[in-house]
Amino acid sequence: MAQFNRLVSRSEFSRVYKNGRSVADKILVLYYLPNLKGHTRFGFTVGKKIGKAVTRNRYKRILREICRINIQLVLDGYDCVLIARPGIVEENYKTIEKSFIKLVKKARLNATERKYDEAPGSSGN
Repeated sequence: MAQFNRLVSRSEFSRVYKNGRSVADKILVLYYLPNLKGHTRFGFTVGKKIGKAVTRNRYKRILREICRINIQLVLDGYDCVLIARPGIVEENYKTIEKSFIKLVKKARLNATERKYDEAPGSSGN
């Protein structure tokens, strides 16, 4: 994932936590907030409850790869923070990916569904 597609500073994370909305399931929490950048950026948080540094870095790599592969599913123009919950250590890659996709749909950030909801020429009334 390119550097410009990532949240890195503490202030960016804090802004998303403070002003954004969240959805969650057993293994992930997704915070999201519209931005004015025109592209979606991701940040990742894996706490010490998950394990030692090697384990935390492994799950950050997994989450980065899931976001990189599925970025076309997420609407443009959002800052998103994914937080790993302790249940993530019991899950495999595919389960974590399904959880991410489920949270994107739950947050109504799914680009494919939004395209069909907003048909061109419809007034919305």
